[in-house]
Amino acid sequence: MRRIGSTFLRRQDGTVAVEFAFIAPILITMFFGTVEVCNAVICREKVTTLAASAADLVAQDAVITESQITDVFSALNAVIYPYPSSSARIIITSVKADPNHAGQYIVDWSRAQNTTAHTQGANITVPAGLVTTGGSVILAEVTYSYSSSTSNVIHAPITFHDSFYARPRQSTSVTIS
Repeated sequence: MRRIGSTFLRRQDGTVAVEFAFIAPILITMFFGTVEVCNAVICREKVTTLAASAADLVAQDAVITESQITDVFSALNAVIYPYPSSSARIIITSVKADPNHAGQYIVDWSRAQNTTAHTQGANITVPAGLVTTGGSVILAEVTYSYSSSTSNVIHAPITFHDSFYARPRQSTSVTIS
């Protein structure tokens, strides 16, 4: 009996399996965590791309129509893919200098998707020196609420926000018709 007990204690056949059983949950959690964090970083980059693309697309024309604005929003929905476009709140605004108050800026026009646009004529803050005298700037603001598809590591939604300014290319301002 004593010999059987000492033989049993010296055997190491199942040691690796037992150690793996302890480590496996940690490794699986690290794997899913890496995947979730990478997806969040990719989504954050897409938000930045959305803001830059929105401002750039609108700033290319001197006059833009409502139909073209709709096309811009459709293009932006394609950029955010494979993430749901319903989570993207996009505001495209033309900002000009307030003719009644030096150094202040107002909304010339604004359009939005999945949110409310800025009110025409409302004051808006723009970095100093960005709007030239008699000119305007296109401001694109994007807010995206990212939710992980697996929620193993990232449990709550993360909100990403980015804004981008672009000067009109063909005129001093972009008008909407």
